[in-house]
Amino acid sequence: MNTPQLVVHRDKELMAQAAAARLITKIVDAQASRGYASIVLTGGRNGNGLLAALASAPARDAVDWARLDLWWGDERYLPEGDPERNDTQARAALLDSVPLDPARVHSMPASDGPHGADVEAAAEAYAAELAKAAGPENHGPVPSFDVLMLGVGPDTHVASLFPELPAVRETERTVVGVHGAPKPPPTRISLTLPAIRSAREVWLLAAGEDKAEAAAIALSGAGEIQAPAAGAYGRSRTLWLLDAAAASQLPRSLYPPASA
Repeated sequence: MNTPQLVVHRDKELMAQAAAARLITKIVDAQASRGYASIVLTGGRNGNGLLAALASAPARDAVDWARLDLWWGDERYLPEGDPERNDTQARAALLDSVPLDPARVHSMPASDGPHGADVEAAAEAYAAELAKAAGPENHGPVPSFDVLMLGVGPDTHVASLFPELPAVRETERTVVGVHGAPKPPPTRISLTLPAIRSAREVWLLAAGEDKAEAAAIALSGAGEIQAPAAGAYGRSRTLWLLDAAAASQLPRSLYPPASA
């Protein structure tokens, strides 16, 4: 586990713009060195805010969108096109406005898809899709994502891994069905912590006063069962992107030497 790095921005708008610029750079660098990039998207207000900022970023056309693989960290198990699905919101914020290769956009299954109400079967199907995309160089059942982004909930949840629930305790599977989530809708699909940790870089996004306590808990040595965000880290880098409000309860010792 690497030591998390923190960047604290003045407000959520600046945070979204800076994160979008940072993501463009990561994608372009990966495409230049390897020919393609692989990114895991997150939903919620901060994830969608980043995508909207990316859509309006002057440098967005530096990305070769046809050579970008997109995955999701979690999804609400609802019908395709439902406005509450992360996939639907991401398409509205960015994806429908850039020339992606549809075969490289890996949305999680919907509840009106081939698996019907069986969210466990849907999770197994997504795990199989990840495994198919993983090459020998990945040394595991998921691709080595260049960047995996996660929003942080007020209760410290990430993806759909909620404190104390069975999904956050999973150590073998890469994708699980989630039942009884405390945040509606109760049925979801989520990557597990082992899958999250396969990423080269994990970025955790938190903005707003309602995220301040969660950030302080997760960054102060809490256990991952009680605070799932504490267990989300990348192989080479873990980056917390915060606004001043979300960072307001952090000990000063955790602040980076220079924040925007």
